[in-house]
Amino acid sequence: MAAFSRYRSATGAGTLAAFLLVLIFGSPWYRDWAAAHTSAGTAGGWFLRLLAWPAWSFNTNDSLGDVLANDIKAILVVVLTWLFLKLTVGEQLARARGTLAQLFAGWSSYIFAAGLAALITTFIKSNPSLLGAFQSAGSGAMYGLFVGWIIGFAALGNYRGSGS
Repeated sequence: MAAFSRYRSATGAGTLAAFLLVLIFGSPWYRDWAAAHTSAGTAGGWFLRLLAWPAWSFNTNDSLGDVLANDIKAILVVVLTWLFLKLTVGEQLARARGTLAQLFAGWSSYIFAAGLAALITTFIKSNPSLLGAFQSAGSGAMYGLFVGWIIGFAALGNYRGSGS
């Protein structure tokens, strides 16, 4: 185990990247900045606004269910990213360090994590519906598709053995 201490684990690196993405870009301060300084009609503005998707807040103007659902969604994105990374970036990729397999494993983990977090938390919100859950899952998967490459690159080239 001591020999592994000089390597960052792919699971740890990807989870840390997910945590930072959610913490920074899901914050109310970033969302307010993006809304005021970007245009949804441009590709760059659209992407900067998409980064704020796993929004968290402590807004007392919204219903308790909506605030709780958004906060849990942000937490679930990070926790589920860890879980999916743990399941996909394991011994089967141990000889594939630095390859595209590890990049895609991290990327897909974020897509699945965001989609599943959105699906689960829809039922906590006020007036939940199955259609709303499907639409939320689609929004989460779209977020993961366009942002998940960051998680893939964070996990790329890191140790993936039993110590990760």
